[in-house]
Amino acid sequence: MPVNLPVIDPKALFPVTGVRLGWTQAQIKQPNRKDLLLVEIAEGSSVSGVFTQNRFCAAPVTVCQSHLASHTSIRALVVNTGCANAGTGEQGMQDTLTTCQHVAEIMSISPQAVLPFSTGVILEHLPMAKLLAGLAGAYQNLADDHWADAAESIMTTDVAPKAFSRQLKVDGKSVHVTGISKGAGMIHPNMATMLGYVATDAAIAQPLLDELTKEIADLSFNCISVDGDTSTNDSFIVIATGQSGTDLITDRNDPKLVSIYQTLLEAAQVLAQAIVRDGEGATKFMTVTIKGAKTVEEAKTIGFSIGKSPLVKTAFFASDPNLGRILAAIGYASRECESLNDLDTNKIDLYLGDVLVAEQGGRAKSYQESMGQAVMDQAEIEVSVDLYRGDAQATIWTCDFSYEYVRINADYRT
Repeated sequence: MPVNLPVIDPKALFPVTGVRLGWTQAQIKQPNRKDLLLVEIAEGSSVSGVFTQNRFCAAPVTVCQSHLASHTSIRALVVNTGCANAGTGEQGMQDTLTTCQHVAEIMSISPQAVLPFSTGVILEHLPMAKLLAGLAGAYQNLADDHWADAAESIMTTDVAPKAFSRQLKVDGKSVHVTGISKGAGMIHPNMATMLGYVATDAAIAQPLLDELTKEIADLSFNCISVDGDTSTNDSFIVIATGQSGTDLITDRNDPKLVSIYQTLLEAAQVLAQAIVRDGEGATKFMTVTIKGAKTVEEAKTIGFSIGKSPLVKTAFFASDPNLGRILAAIGYASRECESLNDLDTNKIDLYLGDVLVAEQGGRAKSYQESMGQAVMDQAEIEVSVDLYRGDAQATIWTCDFSYEYVRINADYRT
């Protein structure tokens, strides 16, 4: 079961003016489950996205990037589960373009105004007859209060749907931020298989939203790891419809942006952490903070070195305070970050929760294994490392490896 993942209350998910969502059961992979989502976006909205850096990226990722680069006003998103449409060559690209064309015809918009997304099994072609037949039903089902259904319709191996919603006041007007995400396995930057969609009815100019989306992704979805595998399909989209009636924000220093930005960031971080909490077979949720680095890159590299280590993750699953594995992961992080080649391990402190485990590179004199055991027995665990070499820091979120992770991935296609 997910680690302390809140159950979605559909009534607590605020509609975002200018966004309508429709879902259907297209039976793309399995019968009787929501597996196709269509999102309608008001004309004039700003839409930004960041995507996987996997060179074997899926056809829909390539098309999304092309459509965003065309500067066409984005009017729709279409998301299918059950098939990633990755590793599918030219046919996969044509299937994606056909999907966009079909959505465009149904909604009377340009095909370039459609952003397509797929998630599921790699190296299999989309069942186009089922997908295209399902689009009409999804369109007829469009409504502004379908966020909870939308969260379910994008799931693959997820145990639970993931959503976030807040209402805030900006210049006396109500502004809403609502988002959904999916992901449970094949999760690691850049990005960490995940999909994330966050919408607000605030008005944010396109160039500024592009800047904010990249920054928010780096502080959220690019700070999680379940298994160290970067997916072929990762996508994070931010929509600003401008339908709340607030003034258009064009300047990063605009005071109106402060609360909106913080809420967008909170949404992305909560949705990213929800993916880790629902990591395949996860029983522990770990927050790893690296302080005292020269650069954020150094801090993130060490954080992920710890967070994706199978030896560290299996020790946490067993609640085994075999914490030398963490020191080993810190030590080999220099393979991925050249500036860590001069890391002085004799200065490093390691904490498990509030327990000092290692100081100046060795076992802390005050540490007793029973102290570490008490922390390891908990479902949520904090790990912090101080490198004492600079002022930069970073936090990443990860989970343990259990027997269930192996079962899920061994049986994924069967």
